[in-house]
Amino acid sequence: MKISEKAVPAMPTQSCEALVIGAGPAGMMAADMLSAAGVAVSLVDAKASFGRKFLMAGKSGLNLTKDQSARAFLAEYSGADWLKPVLSSFGPEQVVDWAMGLGQEVFTGSSGRVFPKAMKASPLLRAWLARLAAQGVVARTRWRWTGWQGDGLAFATPTEIQVIRPKVTILALGGGSWARLGSDGAWLPLLAEKVVSIAPLRPANVGFGVAWSEYMARFAGQPVKPVAVRFGDRQVRGEFVLTKSGVEGGAIYALASAVAAAGEPVIELDLLPDLSLETVRRRLSVPRGKLSLSNFLRKTVGLTGAKAALFFELSKQRLPDQMAVALKALPLPLRGPRPIDEAISTAGGVVAAALDAKLMLRNIPGVFCAGEMLDWDAPTGGYLLTACLATGRWAGLGAVEYLRAR
Repeated sequence: MKISEKAVPAMPTQSCEALVIGAGPAGMMAADMLSAAGVAVSLVDAKASFGRKFLMAGKSGLNLTKDQSARAFLAEYSGADWLKPVLSSFGPEQVVDWAMGLGQEVFTGSSGRVFPKAMKASPLLRAWLARLAAQGVVARTRWRWTGWQGDGLAFATPTEIQVIRPKVTILALGGGSWARLGSDGAWLPLLAEKVVSIAPLRPANVGFGVAWSEYMARFAGQPVKPVAVRFGDRQVRGEFVLTKSGVEGGAIYALASAVAAAGEPVIELDLLPDLSLETVRRRLSVPRGKLSLSNFLRKTVGLTGAKAALFFELSKQRLPDQMAVALKALPLPLRGPRPIDEAISTAGGVVAAALDAKLMLRNIPGVFCAGEMLDWDAPTGGYLLTACLATGRWAGLGAVEYLRAR
């Protein structure tokens, strides 16, 4: 079931009660809150369909949220104390209730990550769009926002320029990664013209380059797991993937912000996180006999595949004690982060000082912001989607209050 898509009118629309620009999770949640309160909502997007990045995220299993204590959950949002009231009102438990309310059963994996049992985004998206349609939300696709025109908002549509003059507006335009799916950062100059304070967008949850030798090419695409990755005083256990140009994946993304800020970052890999250093030393101290070094490492400590490739690529140590230390703390020099459009998400955006407690822009009354266009950062693992849903909900409810007050 689709939201009703009205034909583009011949003349610009003169008025609208509530306008939501951007039909990702944040925008759809804002439209949900507004329409559930009886507000007439138009939901517009520059692309030909809604939720494109949402659907892409679901291709590898849609990670909705993370089942953990509120304190631990909130601690994952770097420099975003101002979002605590928002996330406290709509955290992991509420995300689960929301998904269940759309008829999507969920389960929690061993890592605490919560997924829909369907392991895809499309069933949830279809159910959500059906609910929005039932609540009277009107969809307009291929409408690209081009800025303000007087007291209205102008859109380039397939046929002509349209201008909408809403009573309240929600901007949920995403960050600056995956431009082909809609998050292209084109809104940055439009808000800058209104003197809205914006922190520059930068890649977050992004892979990094590595100066691999030709030997490593055969291992591109292979996962490294389980592994512990250390940088500074932080350590993350999980996995990552070798690429032709470097490394990417959850264990790398979790440290990406700190690593990207370093001049010449070197991370350390614990290739044997389930074994203590003393255990590795003891196992490597046995006579090697006629075994090749690769077979010896395989038989004694289970080192194979991509892990073995990393050891031979990055370490020249061949004495048992030295090899043990290298296997538990293997230095991996990184080049800079991959381009912003390859990042899973971006940090930066509209800063807290530019917003009131309801996420309304102080410089533009009646205009609210939500989702990844706000200045917050978090790792993958359910944190990104939860924050987009939570800020969309908060902005939508704030817009309802604004309308009622008027």
